[in-house]
Amino acid sequence: MAPDTPAGLDLDAAAGLALWYQNLRETSNETFLPLFENTSRYLVLKGGGGSGKSVFAGRKLLERCVSEPGHRFLVCRKVARTLRESCFAQLRGQIADHYPDCGAVVHRGELRIAFPNSSEILFAGLDDVEKLKSIYDITGIWIEEASELLERDFNQLDIRLRTQSPYYLQMILTFNPVSATHWLKARFFDRTDPRATVHESTYRDNRFLTQEAVRTLEAFRDTDRYYYTVYCLGQWGVTGKTVFDAEAISRRLALQIRPLSTGYFSYQEEGGGLARIQWVEDPQGFIKVYRRPEAGKPYVIGGDTAGEGSDCFVGQVLDNTTGEQVAVLRHQCDEDLFAKQMYCLGLWYNTALIGIETNWSTYPVLELERLRYPRQYVRERVDDYTHKTQRSFGFWTSAKTRPVILSGLIQAVREDLSLLHDRTTLEEMLTFVRDEHFRPAAQAGAHDDCVMALAIAHYIRPQQSCMAQTGPEKTAAWDDSMWEDYQNAGPEQRAYLIQKWGKPRR
Repeated sequence: MAPDTPAGLDLDAAAGLALWYQNLRETSNETFLPLFENTSRYLVLKGGGGSGKSVFAGRKLLERCVSEPGHRFLVCRKVARTLRESCFAQLRGQIADHYPDCGAVVHRGELRIAFPNSSEILFAGLDDVEKLKSIYDITGIWIEEASELLERDFNQLDIRLRTQSPYYLQMILTFNPVSATHWLKARFFDRTDPRATVHESTYRDNRFLTQEAVRTLEAFRDTDRYYYTVYCLGQWGVTGKTVFDAEAISRRLALQIRPLSTGYFSYQEEGGGLARIQWVEDPQGFIKVYRRPEAGKPYVIGGDTAGEGSDCFVGQVLDNTTGEQVAVLRHQCDEDLFAKQMYCLGLWYNTALIGIETNWSTYPVLELERLRYPRQYVRERVDDYTHKTQRSFGFWTSAKTRPVILSGLIQAVREDLSLLHDRTTLEEMLTFVRDEHFRPAAQAGAHDDCVMALAIAHYIRPQQSCMAQTGPEKTAAWDDSMWEDYQNAGPEQRAYLIQKWGKPRR
């Protein structure tokens, strides 16, 4: 409903007001429209991912800056460095889209936006105490990702919002729900504060989301129901809730499945490579075999390196036709020894496709290349500058790829837990929980090496054949030009050339 026309407003002003509201209605989500006029001390916006709550918060600040002179708004997050690419970038884009002629001046260096009517928007992190001390006469605050703050952080900001102003003073809090024991829930949802307006939204309230974005969010309904419930639907999470079905995993552990064989590989280093590779049976060995390699079958191996918070290198071997876990390497060792054992393990399992995480070190991947292992996982990305596709060996875990590989693993485990045999892997799944930001991770003091290596193994499966290899491996006679291209290529390109031309005949 449009705002009432004030008595005595002339026709031109009334027409301008109607045009303003029509534009606001056309460019905003319906669920947030009444909140543009909300004057509560605390405007608490809880919502799922993609709900549009942060977009609304930024738009309301800009509306007030443009129409009400003399504002000093503070936009903050827990960590200052996260502001530039989040709230600051969002507000710059909203000015360009909706207020291109307002005369705003964007100061990128100091993160400040100034308006001709002396209103301004300042940015600061709660970790930047000195900058906060210099900010005074605040007329409004937007706290993005408010669930990252401690209650004492919020109280300090609340105290700062006590200036003399002809306008109402308001704190806008935007956040995704986390633990049901979070102070935000206790303070604003479990009891009523007469100075607070609480609003809840989901991606379904955002008519500006693309169909692709909607499909991505709704896919979690099938791959990770808990993530969908909390992140997409905006329901309160439960800190410490296991990601996998703890009851089903406990039943699987009770079977006490033993490996068929335990040991490691011995080898001789000759001519820059490995020779006379042999399996050594040893009850104290670090490789557990649950299914021996079968002739013609395709296999994949996912590798997790001993990075931060981890002390073991792990390799998970899967039968690529069925997804069954057939062997596990888990060892505290140096990187070169890990790479050589993975080389031997890969050859033993019919030259399996190997994909090793490269976040903490690229050494294992480079060592496999030096040893001329013929089948490494190749990832692709588009270069931001040249827009050319770049190919690199190994798997890169990022904020985008991590939830994808874990969702794939969650789905695979839910569909058939009988494909898992390794006790250490299953035990890690029991301590793989939702943290305070409902992010899947090992609980404090536990490890997730086996879980992450298994997730990578499942993710890279499409790059390996799912059919039994009944014929000889593809080979080709390389001419001098092809050999020159191969020798001049970096490690990232050589696997692609082999895949394209076939393995060279010696």
